[in-house]
Amino acid sequence: MISTNDFTTGLTIELEDDIYTVENFEHSKSGRGGAFVRTRLKSLTDGHVINKTFRAGEKVEQARIDKRKMKYLYQDEDRHIFMDIDNYEQTHFMTEDIKDELKFLKENSEVQVLFHEDRPIKINLPTTVALEVVEAPPAVKGDTVSGGTKEVKVETGYKLKVPLFIEKGTEIVIDTRTGEYQERA
Repeated sequence: MISTNDFTTGLTIELEDDIYTVENFEHSKSGRGGAFVRTRLKSLTDGHVINKTFRAGEKVEQARIDKRKMKYLYQDEDRHIFMDIDNYEQTHFMTEDIKDELKFLKENSEVQVLFHEDRPIKINLPTTVALEVVEAPPAVKGDTVSGGTKEVKVETGYKLKVPLFIEKGTEIVIDTRTGEYQERA
């Protein structure tokens, strides 16, 4: 158990049969009554966000989260198989549980998988991934009306806007937080 007075950003708690991470919190004291803590909580299981107010000093259950480095192996119908790099144990996620992450996952990609009580709950992708462009329309000279970008498709099936000079077969860097093209450093 942890007191709401001890909340920090990134703390994981169990609440209403779900696991949440504290995204934001604010301690407040009104003129009347006791102090309270306003929070913004994000579910680790399905990503929904809630705003919840706790009484100051209220106790909540802290969730113990294990982080394991894993490799994405393959897709088997609606299941996606991952292997623990240290002990070679395998686990899986259903397609609907990781549909957003699949935009950036290709076979043999290394990711961090979060576990709660030995149950996989979330995939943390690296900040950027390098993926090959598999479909790109040709750039037409003078075609800068649209801001000098075109839509391409990468090897995972994800589509995004990139500069006109990007061609089929080019490996590009994508920011997994925004899904946008990123210039190489």
